[in-house]
Amino acid sequence: MNQYQRLIDNLTKLNLNNMAESIADYRQQVNDSQISFSEALLELTDKEIDYQRQESLKRRIKRARFPIVKRLSDFNYQFQPSVNRQQIDEFATMSFLDNQENIIFIGSPGVGKTHLSIGIGIEACRQGVRTLFINCHELILRLKSAQEKQHLERVMRRYERYDLLIIDELGYLPISANESKLLFQLINGRYERKSTIITTNVPLSSWGTVLNSTATAEAILDRLVYHSHVIKIKGKSYRLTSVSS
Repeated sequence: MNQYQRLIDNLTKLNLNNMAESIADYRQQVNDSQISFSEALLELTDKEIDYQRQESLKRRIKRARFPIVKRLSDFNYQFQPSVNRQQIDEFATMSFLDNQENIIFIGSPGVGKTHLSIGIGIEACRQGVRTLFINCHELILRLKSAQEKQHLERVMRRYERYDLLIIDELGYLPISANESKLLFQLINGRYERKSTIITTNVPLSSWGTVLNSTATAEAILDRLVYHSHVIKIKGKSYRLTSVSS
């Protein structure tokens, strides 16, 4: 094995596959005196750093379990003028995490609540924030299963550790009084420690009905709303508009 082959082999063993794939081009440029060895090495390492950063972001996004990748830059603010773009841009800085603040998106189906929550979540991943996206019904089922198997405390701790927990579609399916207590335990465990984003089609005043317990709803809202940004989206449905057109 010659020196060049050993170099490729070493780069591969060091998991620098992107550098290994690009080095032939730079080797030729150096041999032809088009660029110096230092310039070639600098460009190679810059590209490798950018490549690894992108791969790391992909892994964080995958672990966050978003159902689809939607970025804030793709949100149509002209279609939904009730959404304050400056406020959303501020959320994208993750400053709300510093104060353990919550965000609640309220609106009819299809107005962009999930898009905004995913977009903020994607930006959180980009900034290295440990994030999880989960449908409310799925979350309830997981908590119920943990309770039945008698390891609820361990599962609760896992959800409590996420720096940003996004709970999507609260209120789309009925929640029993016992299930709402499980949700309260989770919200209470994150209270003033971590930030939570919730999307819902139900006004806060009707949560008692959805959760089948006025007392539990009040307890949840007390902990959510105290440090919270409540965003009410009053526009038309994207999905209904696209169907009609």
